[in-house]
Amino acid sequence: MTQDTLYHLAIDTNEDLPKRFGDIRFVAMGGSAGRMLAFAKRVQNELMNSPKANEYIDRIEMNELNELKNVSEKAGRYCMYKIGPVLSVNHGMGVSSLNILLHELIKLLHYAKCRNVVMFRIGTSGGLGVEPGTVVISDSACDELLDDYYKLNIMGERHWRPAIFDRSLVDELEQLSNEMKRNYHTVRGRTMCASDFYETQSRIDGAICNYGINEKIARLRHLVDNGIRNIEMEATAFASMCRYTGIRCAIVCCTLLNRLDGDQVNVDKSTLESYQIRPQELILAYIRKHL
Repeated sequence: MTQDTLYHLAIDTNEDLPKRFGDIRFVAMGGSAGRMLAFAKRVQNELMNSPKANEYIDRIEMNELNELKNVSEKAGRYCMYKIGPVLSVNHGMGVSSLNILLHELIKLLHYAKCRNVVMFRIGTSGGLGVEPGTVVISDSACDELLDDYYKLNIMGERHWRPAIFDRSLVDELEQLSNEMKRNYHTVRGRTMCASDFYETQSRIDGAICNYGINEKIARLRHLVDNGIRNIEMEATAFASMCRYTGIRCAIVCCTLLNRLDGDQVNVDKSTLESYQIRPQELILAYIRKHL
């Protein structure tokens, strides 16, 4: 398109997108706006204290108060921060919200003539058979029926797109994690992408529940037996859309609880905050290595 408006990002092709965004090499995204601002600040601190700091200073978008600028603030939908070669973006909750963001992000990268970009989803999840605080590196994604596809109804027809991650990227993240000094576990496993937070995740604490606790536990154990280590709400869309458009991607999430032990998150605020930082530490280590 000669003229295109990325409506949900408040960006259009009337400006010089290659000049403004052409240096992007890494895109990190997560559900929470606050979490992605925190990650953007961590990246900023990393770049400003690196030996190549002078290369990045002029490429960090700041507002008039010398704070990180929310590039997409005018759209009122997502937040997006550009920190030199890194974009930090929130995608909201669920496949539909992520899908909209990815369409416009991929178009932005195309118009800006970016090359060899790596995308990450960093966030939280419910664990299965792992202790709270465990970091899960997804090596495959499936839906609630254990199909490793993102299913779309397009033009009145059902389309199945494989939800496959870049194997070499997953291997590298696993190796990096093994080299890091940490006081928590990192595992590699299958991630189930659910279409809602309650019933499709076999919870019994929602407004509607038509099964009992024994049925729930049997279902969750079945998932564990099929290699699933965590449940979230975006994996199939993220993996399949990146694969379809030739972008390397990975998902790293921290588990807030072991769903076999219950449905409620019962950790204090400081512990919860420490959990949320763990995936960020791994992705920051990857960015540091490749810069």
